[in-house]
Amino acid sequence: MTQLLRLSSRLLLVLTLVVTVVSIGAAAVDVRTRMDQAQHTLAVRGAAATGAEATQLAELRGELWRDALGRVAVQVVAIVALTWLIARWSVAGFIARSARWMREFRLGQADHPGTAGSGMLKPLVQEVSHLVTSLESARATAAEEARLREAGESLWTAERLRAHVRTRLTTRPLFVVSNREPYIHTRRGAGVEVVVPASGVVTALEPVLRACDGTWIAHGSGDADRQAVDASDRVRVPPDHPAYTLRRVWLTREDEDGYYYGFSNEGLWPLCHIAHTRPLFRATDWASYERVNRKFARAVLEEMRGAEAPIVLVQDYHFALLPRLIKAARPDAQVAVFWHIPWPNPEAFGICPWQGELLDGMLGADLVGFHTQAHCNNFLDTVDRAFESQIDRERFTVRRLGHLTAVRPFPISVEFREPAADASRTPPRVADLLAPLRIEAQKFGVGVDRIDYTKGLVERFQAIERFFERWPAYRGEFTFVQIAAPSRTAIKRYQELVDLVQSEVTRINRRFQTDAWSPIVLLVRHHTHTEIEPFYRAADVCLVTSLHDGMNLVAKEFVAARDDEDGVLILSRFAGASAELDDALVVNPYDAEQLASALYEALTMSDDERRLRMRRMRETVREHNVFRWAGRLIADLAAIRVASGDPARTSTPVPALDEA
Repeated sequence: MTQLLRLSSRLLLVLTLVVTVVSIGAAAVDVRTRMDQAQHTLAVRGAAATGAEATQLAELRGELWRDALGRVAVQVVAIVALTWLIARWSVAGFIARSARWMREFRLGQADHPGTAGSGMLKPLVQEVSHLVTSLESARATAAEEARLREAGESLWTAERLRAHVRTRLTTRPLFVVSNREPYIHTRRGAGVEVVVPASGVVTALEPVLRACDGTWIAHGSGDADRQAVDASDRVRVPPDHPAYTLRRVWLTREDEDGYYYGFSNEGLWPLCHIAHTRPLFRATDWASYERVNRKFARAVLEEMRGAEAPIVLVQDYHFALLPRLIKAARPDAQVAVFWHIPWPNPEAFGICPWQGELLDGMLGADLVGFHTQAHCNNFLDTVDRAFESQIDRERFTVRRLGHLTAVRPFPISVEFREPAADASRTPPRVADLLAPLRIEAQKFGVGVDRIDYTKGLVERFQAIERFFERWPAYRGEFTFVQIAAPSRTAIKRYQELVDLVQSEVTRINRRFQTDAWSPIVLLVRHHTHTEIEPFYRAADVCLVTSLHDGMNLVAKEFVAARDDEDGVLILSRFAGASAELDDALVVNPYDAEQLASALYEALTMSDDERRLRMRRMRETVREHNVFRWAGRLIADLAAIRVASGDPARTSTPVPALDEA
């Protein structure tokens, strides 16, 4: 404000000088004209210029100058006075009104000014409006945090996450990039239906995007997605209460085959999971992967155009090249990439022919996140093996080509809902759940998995077979229900796995089943969470026996669902969740004898021990839920200082974003 007043004073002084000079010039012209007229009059009369007449002309010149300068003084004073009044009315009046409004706003007696500035004062009005917005946001955040403190809530909720994000990001724009979109438009008969895919990432990040009116950039995969977007491929979501923007990127069938099914899921997926399925790396798939990453980079940069200091969260192994592409074009952006699957040891990752390009792309980020510390360690070892770089193993950072990348563990989780006060804590009856399956049993176990070779389904069924061999008394008393969702059926390896899983279940059932009972019930179709939850709540035991998993949220979903504090979790030691849920029965899924013994232990465990174990696991999931995961990720990224330029990063050639 002081600078504005100083500027106004300087402008007034300059204007005064200009008016004075112009007026004096005009007066000089007037005096010269009138003197010329007087001399012309004498010449016409034919009179010689005597001394008296010369004196008369000199006196006339002096009189004309005095008269002209007097008029100049009056004009200058009038113009300056008028200018001063206008400046005081516009600038000083605006200052007074702003000061009065700010005082009222501080006391909670005023709302947003809604002032539409124009002309010279427009930037000042805009800054005042920004200040108001920031004050309103800070006031709402403080009120929410105060409410949480007064309520003594340590639980991270969607509301607490929103307040946390407003504090950390203030007015900075947020962009999330993922392959899967949070809302899918599909055709249903003559209409269009909006489907929300089951995803922990959507649960975690949607409150963040709602809080800051962010942008989610994803592959538009629905058959009615194009109908829903505008000319810029954007649609506001959620449909009922739009709060943020979904920007869709279109991929061709060739893109999907090469980038998604090929390089991502036939190459990187088996490479990182080390589940003894040979990864396939084809040059055509790599070309498609590069092309799609550039396509997404273009979309991200378009959405960020005009944004100041944007924050970008890149999700998963589909976009390893994206951080570097973004940072090369926008060094002021803060970029994080979260890798949702395991990171293998350096020897295993070295199998990939393009490991250097993948690592270089990821190291373009300011923050790289994994589920566990072990995966962070493997990543640093891989970078150390592949590149000349400075690795700080105490702070877990990598400095390469002048750019610093932090590497951190962020164990993802699930939403934990407190039991409603009036809700019954009695789980569904086992008989009611098994009757539609035409099964009679006193106890049952449950497994919920995609049909994927990393989930250890065949090994699990063989261990159940061994259980019935060793403890035949449980035949007819215990049934295992496997809820299995088909996955990536366009890939031959997955097609073969479906056949193998079904044939193994058929073989075991033929060996033990009776007219009213089967040892294993296999349900191959997509189930909603509403359909799955009753099985979680009623099962005596849940089996999560992945051969390798970054985290595995099924284990945490089962624990979160057990508001009766009962049930036993059998968990693979190769799943990231085993590092947190140490009250589960942790097993080696390759050891059928150990897994069978764990199943017997779970079914014979005392009530007190079951409840104690489940109570402790529930407390862990409650405190470390998915909202806390998102809050930590946002906070750590926002705390990283980013230089306005990063010339060292651009010294390495960047693939052109406009390549086909």
